[in-house]
Amino acid sequence: MITDAKSVLNMSITVTVSAQNPLASPGYKISIKTKKLLQNREIISGARVNAWVDSMRASSPTHTKSTSSVTDDQVTWNVSAKLSGWCLWYLQQSKDSENFIVYDNIQLHHPSALEMFEQIIDASKGKQIVMFLDYDGTLSPIVEDPDRAFMSKKMRKTVRKLAKCFPTAIVSGRCRDKVYKFVKLAELYYAGSHGLDIKGPEKRSKSKSDGESVLFQPASEFLPMIDEVYKQLVDTTKSTPGAKVENNKFCLSVHFRCVDEKKWSELAQQVRSVLKEYPKLRLTQGRKVLEIRPTIKWDKGKALEFLLESLGFANCTDVFPVYIGDDRTDEDAFKILRDRGQGFGILVSKFPKETSASYSLQEPDEVMDFLRRLVEWKQLSLQAQSRM
Repeated sequence: MITDAKSVLNMSITVTVSAQNPLASPGYKISIKTKKLLQNREIISGARVNAWVDSMRASSPTHTKSTSSVTDDQVTWNVSAKLSGWCLWYLQQSKDSENFIVYDNIQLHHPSALEMFEQIIDASKGKQIVMFLDYDGTLSPIVEDPDRAFMSKKMRKTVRKLAKCFPTAIVSGRCRDKVYKFVKLAELYYAGSHGLDIKGPEKRSKSKSDGESVLFQPASEFLPMIDEVYKQLVDTTKSTPGAKVENNKFCLSVHFRCVDEKKWSELAQQVRSVLKEYPKLRLTQGRKVLEIRPTIKWDKGKALEFLLESLGFANCTDVFPVYIGDDRTDEDAFKILRDRGQGFGILVSKFPKETSASYSLQEPDEVMDFLRRLVEWKQLSLQAQSRM
């Protein structure tokens, strides 16, 4: 029997999550030892998780699952839970009589940007909003073939309207030319290769003379090396079915979203075997992709700062940057915004992750809804000002 509680109970619990059952939306499936925790007590719900679990498997919507059996090793996960009487936990006894399966729609530490829209607008009043948008997984869905990650006509129309209201930039790990072919909007700023290749529209920057376009490529000297490594990676990984190497000009991507999980470690070893001869390149991991980039201190966060400076907002206190992205590489931009104490980051994910973002959206459709609301709010504000 489950009952409500009259008072709030604060407690710290350790739960055991089976590796065989990754976290799934909308709630978690958690196995808890009842002898140590429940002890025949009635449990109430309303858990707020203070930390997101960074799970590559959970955050990858499309991949070929391995047919091999998963080990019975249990992953211990410490959760600080705050229990209240407003929500119920549904307990279902599992096959093991000492365990219960707990289902809960957990209210994440990073609330929905749609639900918090009015608060976001209040925080931006009197300031210039500047929009920064990732592409894959943010403006377009994640698909098996990265060459077919097309954005919808509705999304393109929404982004076009957004750019008429606010300075807008696309910040992507993709080659700048490639992401431009996807978006097809000349009025935007584009930062490709994780910010290593930046170009802006003409007559948009406050700090530049009319007709001069922003162009910044801090890693040009690495181009011959990157081309050389690209050819080696294509040759080395061709024995791994589903692997795809993408040349993003100033960085390389090895996609493994179509690779059987049994082959992941083999693919990683192939990539490392090539890179060991190139100490000036570093290997990082994104959303179902291995990224090879120059070792220079430049990332999406640095690109955000450069673009703000190019727009004339380097030392302004009345600027409100908003960065929306779904990948680990977007965390650099989220951290910059937190450090600046200006604007905020929005993580696009259906699954809990460790993040420096302030808010969350679940998928590109929600991103489009959020952008539409921003445009509508701006248009109504301008109409109200014109009547004054």
